[in-house]
Amino acid sequence: MMLSNKKESIAIDGMGGDGAPAAILGGLSKCYVSDFHYIIFGNGDVLERYTFLLPKNMSYEIRHTDVVVTGDMDVLSSLRSGKDSSMGLAIRAVQSGEARAVVSSGNTGLYMALAKVLLKTIESIDRPAIASVIPGLNGKMIFLDLGANTVCTVKNLLDFAIMGEALARSVFNKKDIKLALLNIGTEESKGSGLVKKTSEILKKFFSNYVGFVEGDDLSKGNVDVVVTDGFTGNVALKTMEGTAKYLIAELKNSLSSSFFSRARALFALPSINSFRKKLDPRRYNGAILLGLNGVVVKSHGNSDDVGFANAVGFTMNILQNNIFDRIREQLEKSKICCAYEYSEEK
Repeated sequence: MMLSNKKESIAIDGMGGDGAPAAILGGLSKCYVSDFHYIIFGNGDVLERYTFLLPKNMSYEIRHTDVVVTGDMDVLSSLRSGKDSSMGLAIRAVQSGEARAVVSSGNTGLYMALAKVLLKTIESIDRPAIASVIPGLNGKMIFLDLGANTVCTVKNLLDFAIMGEALARSVFNKKDIKLALLNIGTEESKGSGLVKKTSEILKKFFSNYVGFVEGDDLSKGNVDVVVTDGFTGNVALKTMEGTAKYLIAELKNSLSSSFFSRARALFALPSINSFRKKLDPRRYNGAILLGLNGVVVKSHGNSDDVGFANAVGFTMNILQNNIFDRIREQLEKSKICCAYEYSEEK
């Protein structure tokens, strides 16, 4: 075990997710960067069995807790116990300022609830949103909300647009950011009242708002930020990931169906590997819970070591580019934060 008070610290939920703790510690070994110190929370006896996966010169420490939150607990019980679980203690490390970010593969609902209770939302933000980078044919984009808020107001969608745009400017290092709203059609006459009203306000406050995009536009990469409610966003994301896995599986089956197919596949192996790599959802694992007073990153619950490594790498990118600070600056400067009069409740 190596300790360092000079490095920036990232808090790690060592027990979260289906593959924990092997996937967690294995992931840390794959994304090792000497600039960071890792505080790993969980059952110390269990975690110590997997420390052989970590590089000898990695700066880390293990913080023990034997508190476990089970899926059959009610919300209040989960929140009470959760504060002392590996997930809760990792979030509290950010709350105290000991760590600059937290990463977990644990239950999304509890993670969001604990983070919101312990870290609170940024002033003027009603609800946090889950945002991630999505690959496209012509480039990457920020997609939010991915499941934190199944029912949204106009104000919520406006907040998501502000945060998503600020995140895109930092992640993509671009000045010309294109912002869009997900809808069932590109025509202004289509969509729900919520979507139509939100679009009207985005036109007034964002000169870079390009209007509506449809589901098939998500894979094109022609815009930089796509905003939607959490229900729609989660369904769209899971559909994209499922389609990618299906295509990879079908390609594998086709190339191994016969001797001649396997022989031909050898000649095309570099192109096939490139194709599989581009479609691999693990490469884009890692979503940030925007709107909280801290950097909170969510990894897929079924992440393996490769997926978790990418989630931690995503976190490092956020910290190294001061993305969180830029988001706060954008929120403070934006007039949209004060545009409550446009809420549909009015």
